[in-house]
Amino acid sequence: MRKSATFAVLAAAVALGGLAAPAAQADGYGDTEIKSVVVNGTGKVAVGTSAAKTFTVKVTASDDSGIKAADLYLDGPSYGFLQPTKKVSCVASNATTSTCTGTFTVDPDVDFFDNSPAGTWYVSAWVDANDGDYFTTDKAGSFAMQRYSKLTVNASPEPVKKGRTITVTGALTRANWETGAYAGYTNQSVKLQFRKKNSDTYTTLKTVTSASRGALKTTVTATEDGYFRWNFAGTSTTPAVKAGGDFVDVQ
Repeated sequence: MRKSATFAVLAAAVALGGLAAPAAQADGYGDTEIKSVVVNGTGKVAVGTSAAKTFTVKVTASDDSGIKAADLYLDGPSYGFLQPTKKVSCVASNATTSTCTGTFTVDPDVDFFDNSPAGTWYVSAWVDANDGDYFTTDKAGSFAMQRYSKLTVNASPEPVKKGRTITVTGALTRANWETGAYAGYTNQSVKLQFRKKNSDTYTTLKTVTSASRGALKTTVTATEDGYFRWNFAGTSTTPAVKAGGDFVDVQ
């Protein structure tokens, strides 16, 4: 019989710093195995400054007798730790394989008091089979817990004569879980892109590095009507983001 209560207590102790986090461990009996782990459909969870974020973790597992149940927990950097908000449910796709889904909610006002939990998190899973076999691992899968990002753009003057200079500004910011506000993301490469008035495709004009408070600024020559935007590719702790296009009428 598994010791799921003990497993949860130990995981919580590690999250709170009461125990040293061990290296990746796996154990089991019989032929139970985990086939795949999908977190939030994308492998990324972006959290803002105040609103709680609910997402799912789907673990697909198999055993020759079928899957009976599963327990799931999430462990992250520093004190990061989450438990499911309700019992994990398993749905069989055939006689041997099931997908077990856990629902998790992370509230930055409650779960994070600084930015240290941003980064790579791991899914700890325990899967029970109908015949008594089981498999458990503290790193069944991984995902990125990210600080939600925002990006603004302004191109001026509007309108502008052809051949004149257009100044494009903006700011790249991301959630600061310690202050509960958005702060500038500095020293990041951000692409300036342009889309012609009657086109659906943006092309990159240049790359600019974000300055103090995430500020972005550059100049281009006015050639034709179109939309300017900034495009940030993202990092391990911050999701990709694109600003909405700002239209400039070239006369």
